[in-house]
Amino acid sequence: MAQLAEILSTIDSHIGGSSWFVFLLLGTGLFFTFYLKFPQIRYFAHAIRCASGKYDKDSDEGDTSHFQALATALSGTIGTGNIGGVALAIHLGGPAALFWMWLTAFLGMTSKFVEVTLSHKYREKDSNGQIAGGPMYYMKNRLNWKWMSIIFAAATVISSFGTGNLPQINSISNSIFATFGIDHKITGFVLSILLAAVILGGISRISKVTEKLVPIMAIFYFLGGLSVILYNAGNIIPSFIQIFSDVFTGTAATGGFLGATFSYAFNRGVNRGLFSNEAGQGSAPIAHAAARAHEPVSEGVVAILEPFIDTIIICTLTGLILLASGAWKEKVRNTFQFTDMEIISKQLSDNNQTDRQLLRQHILETKSLPLFSGKVVLQDGELENKELSIIHSRSLAEKVQFFKGEKPFTGTLKIHEGKVDLTNNEDLVVTGKSLLHSAPLTTYAFTKGFFGDWGQYIVSIGLLLFAFSTVISWSYYGDRAMTFLFGTKSVFYFRIAYVIGFFLASFTDTTIVWIFSGIAIACMTIPNLIGILFLHKDMKETVSDYWKQFKEENP
Repeated sequence: MAQLAEILSTIDSHIGGSSWFVFLLLGTGLFFTFYLKFPQIRYFAHAIRCASGKYDKDSDEGDTSHFQALATALSGTIGTGNIGGVALAIHLGGPAALFWMWLTAFLGMTSKFVEVTLSHKYREKDSNGQIAGGPMYYMKNRLNWKWMSIIFAAATVISSFGTGNLPQINSISNSIFATFGIDHKITGFVLSILLAAVILGGISRISKVTEKLVPIMAIFYFLGGLSVILYNAGNIIPSFIQIFSDVFTGTAATGGFLGATFSYAFNRGVNRGLFSNEAGQGSAPIAHAAARAHEPVSEGVVAILEPFIDTIIICTLTGLILLASGAWKEKVRNTFQFTDMEIISKQLSDNNQTDRQLLRQHILETKSLPLFSGKVVLQDGELENKELSIIHSRSLAEKVQFFKGEKPFTGTLKIHEGKVDLTNNEDLVVTGKSLLHSAPLTTYAFTKGFFGDWGQYIVSIGLLLFAFSTVISWSYYGDRAMTFLFGTKSVFYFRIAYVIGFFLASFTDTTIVWIFSGIAIACMTIPNLIGILFLHKDMKETVSDYWKQFKEENP
């Protein structure tokens, strides 16, 4: 299993995690932003009017309204990335990572506009009379890239499980268990029943659920987050200053945070920005293709609102909560993840400037510290060898204790290249003070507001709503891809497998699924970006024709 994870991680690092992928993503958005003369700014107000249904016609053909399509697409993008993804980006790249998320969203607004317009333009009807659309249809119908459309559709099915399903319920069940103590299987079973009730009804029921769920969950999280920011109002301006001052220099060490370079902030900000708003990935166009509209551009402009709401509003809210509260640089007692933990053959202190510099170089992988190999002796849960240091979550850990069950561990442990050998020690638990990242960091930040410890419930409920809505939307993306690949009869079997996988993932580890999903996302994004670049002239003509007709109908 470990070997498979390593192989998949290597593949992912050369595709989705590589620099060329980042530049393809941003470069496409930048090209269309200038080529179409900043549509994300010029058409923003028009997008709001279209989403409100102002220009709808009775003759418009489709399965959902503009707003329902927007809500369905948003429910697919607003998820764990908005809560845990932003926290991970700042944990790795510092405050400046938020700036690069903004830039990704700004350019992504144009990418969404283009991909949705083209997908809507070349949509079809399936054998059941439902609208079927998405990048695979313009690849097949306009570019005649049948092989590329098959790759995209297959990657969409994989991503529906790897991004939209298994990791989401895993995050939900872990959060519910940590906050309320409810067993993972109970959470999985109850939500599986609810999921089946929604998705077996098809896009009509999905859109009716998401149009109500998305506004409720966004308002709930926004008000809760705003309370934390206002409680720490004195840190709002300093937080913005740090975001912009660190953009091209990287972030210096502060508190328990050991610093980040420009490249870390840039890569993590762009990477998390894509994961959050999915601009250029080609998933949202599948939902938008079902919208009732007589002109593809009228649905394309509605999609401009997605990255703005998802990233510029909600991700910024999370980022400011982390920065204003100071939680991002504060060491907190927590249970260590062994994958995030290293034992160093050197006694270090982050109060010592020389040691701090050594730790920074090790964390940023510019110069490694010596990793310990051998046996360590523990007495009442503490290391007897005081010449060793433990790094956890990219910070120097403090007050570390080892437990077996609920009792402090006394005995010996084997260590190989800094990692604990868990053979015959599967029940070993390590606790201590270190930095947090991902959803636990956001959860902790919410306790530093008006609600105190009650703030953690806002995150747990928010995570439940965000992640569950993502699962619902990705089921639709998956069944449209299955329709394209195998016909409408395959959809029922896909939905059954989707619900079963959802339940099983509530109590199993999905680490490898996450890695595999990263590869699938790249296999969706790359052909979609190449496709819309090839159709740039088609896009410009479609936009020009739309505005000519619009002016004639609305003098």
